[in-house]
Amino acid sequence: MLTPPNTPKRPIERTHHGDTVIDDYEWLRAKDDPEVIAHLHQENAYTNARTEHLSLLQEQLFEEIRARTKETDLSVPTREGDWWYYSRTVEGQEYGIHCRAPIAGPDDWTPPALEADEASVEPVEATAGLETRPPASGAPRPAEPSGAPRPAEPSGAPRPAAAAGLPGEQVLLDDNLEAEGHEFYSLGSFDVTADGATLLYGVDVEGDERYTLRFRALDDPERTIDDVIEGTSGGAIFDPSGRYVFYATVDESWRPDTIWRHEVGTGASADVQVLHEPDERYWLGVGLTRSRRYLVIEAGSNITSETRLLDADDPTGEPRIVWPRKEGVEYDVEHVVAGGKDRLLIVHNDGAVNFELVSVAASDPQGPRRMLLPHNEQVRIEGVDAFRDFVALEYRRDGLSRVAIAKLPPAGIPADATPDDTLHELAFDEELFTVGLRGNPAWEQPMLRLGYTSFVTPSTVFDLVVATGERIVRKRQAVLGDYDATRYAQRREWAVAKDGTRVPISLVYRHDLVNLGEPAPTLLYGYGSYEASMDPGFGIPRLSLLDRGMVFAIAHVRGGGEMGRLWYEHGKKLEKRNTFTDFVAAARHLIEEDITAPDRLVAQGGSAGGLLMGAVANLAPKYFSGILAEVPFVDPLTSILDPSLPLTVIEWDEWGNPLDDEEVYHYMKSYSPLENVHAVTYPPILAVTSLNDTRVLYVEPAKWVAKLREVGADPLLKIEMAAGHGGVSGRYSAWRERAFAYAWVIDRAGAHPSGE
Repeated sequence: MLTPPNTPKRPIERTHHGDTVIDDYEWLRAKDDPEVIAHLHQENAYTNARTEHLSLLQEQLFEEIRARTKETDLSVPTREGDWWYYSRTVEGQEYGIHCRAPIAGPDDWTPPALEADEASVEPVEATAGLETRPPASGAPRPAEPSGAPRPAEPSGAPRPAAAAGLPGEQVLLDDNLEAEGHEFYSLGSFDVTADGATLLYGVDVEGDERYTLRFRALDDPERTIDDVIEGTSGGAIFDPSGRYVFYATVDESWRPDTIWRHEVGTGASADVQVLHEPDERYWLGVGLTRSRRYLVIEAGSNITSETRLLDADDPTGEPRIVWPRKEGVEYDVEHVVAGGKDRLLIVHNDGAVNFELVSVAASDPQGPRRMLLPHNEQVRIEGVDAFRDFVALEYRRDGLSRVAIAKLPPAGIPADATPDDTLHELAFDEELFTVGLRGNPAWEQPMLRLGYTSFVTPSTVFDLVVATGERIVRKRQAVLGDYDATRYAQRREWAVAKDGTRVPISLVYRHDLVNLGEPAPTLLYGYGSYEASMDPGFGIPRLSLLDRGMVFAIAHVRGGGEMGRLWYEHGKKLEKRNTFTDFVAAARHLIEEDITAPDRLVAQGGSAGGLLMGAVANLAPKYFSGILAEVPFVDPLTSILDPSLPLTVIEWDEWGNPLDDEEVYHYMKSYSPLENVHAVTYPPILAVTSLNDTRVLYVEPAKWVAKLREVGADPLLKIEMAAGHGGVSGRYSAWRERAFAYAWVIDRAGAHPSGE
């Protein structure tokens, strides 16, 4: 019989607020200790041995994912300046290739055709939805930094195009070449000057989200740029002139705390500090308005923001504050031209919990505010995007994302504009869906690029011709094989939480294999933190579950943003337990409605959703036949008590500050998965983590697994030894990891291993 690795106990004491805790496994935090690394390798060997019986199923799942995926493919080109920019993939290669092709002329807004059967025109039924279905409020906060996978080292002129590109293609960066010799590869910053002459790119080859910036001349094979900037946080940009680069660096806690200005062609040692943020709760980031009129420097915590603008024609000038920071007030700024004058559209929550939209003079942003869309309790405004001829609004209503458009008159926004009577919501005919803006870098573009998907509709990119309301489908995600959307069904269920709150659950399943009145193997996913919404979306790997008669469900628990800002507020800090009890209520609902059964229900969550997994394992282990916890935040109290750890101080706005607040300390201790492991029959648990993760350190699941074994539980730990928070890099490697996890899920849910 296989024996799990022995984890020695080396107790240390931790005392806060008169409470002493004995931690037997904190020694595992010593990442550079050979004994720790040896122990992690032993855990991997044990997990591999315990899952050896699933190896055939893992390979089958990997081949199913690969067989359904169009491996040689090309994204929808996006126009910026005189070029169409796009990326493409090649069968057998792990990473993408970043390319461009020239536009036909200044009026060319139609991207080059991809394949004859991929584009179509559909009339749009635009409804004047914001009068009867009022607008939402709330400035979208920057997404959790994740740096899209990006490049590495060489410099020089673009290489000749390989086959399968567009006519006139230039290869700007081939991630496959940049990744050679590295076990991990992630591309962060990626920007091209307005004249198209110079590329900057940032690469991380460790998984720690610290990127090295390099440059490449695109206009002249003889021109070389030797500039190298180490330790950036991703998100570097050129100013409109292309002479300067603005970027952020991080402090010892991985917090982007300083914005720098670099002059291309000079050494990094000469870079000028533009702004330093001393408050450890705040991150800094830099961007550029679509109009290219202003550089934007944003400081933000989880609950407060402050924006500075810098005139783009004076990039060495002094940034000026739009609105001074006010505790608990978030806002987002967009530039628009109104009657020939610069104005700012600001989405904010100052006295408007679900956010509202106002307009202010760019020359006097702290002056009079003109109300454009007032607060509405039923609608959560998430963002506004301004173009020369129209404005697009993104918001949420009834738990789903929405987009509405307002056309602007030729002279721009009138001084007394109130666009609520001209704002038209895009209508869709599915019960569950996700829609949002996709790209759209050009100020003068006549079309709006959007992305649309649902559980059963593959990801679709379409352009909305604003003047006519016409939708032009540019590309729908290819699903090879015999995929037939009509065989699948999606629906919304509602669970009732302990306090009477109705919690939405989204389901997808094959209706020819599943009868919802007869318990089916089910995977229930949850997250519930940072106001992140887990919206319905299509996934090729998930088809391997659905085609084995499984139900996939998302519990939209409090702490997320699906149902508006208060949905988030009631699932954080001293109300965090609502996240866990909502998930338990969702599981109970699925069982009581005979959609599934405890011996057929597997739970899944990652990162903060991994905390959710650890909490429900303690609260309601009887409901689950397995729990998949990915990069799980299962030792939150230890982490949040230590300000020296990456991102801890920033997290106090989400969880509370247990160092200074005794009530927060005891509340967090009451739900911390590690602190509350007890003698109960736990279901099998698979914890997956990454050695180089800087957001949730590998030590948390390592300690949790050791603690679970103390009470007779049977957890498995899988550690990626060359990966970060997002897991392994490379699409084939990622597919294999998903196949590994899904094989375990299928086994635990009792689904048929062979599919159809």
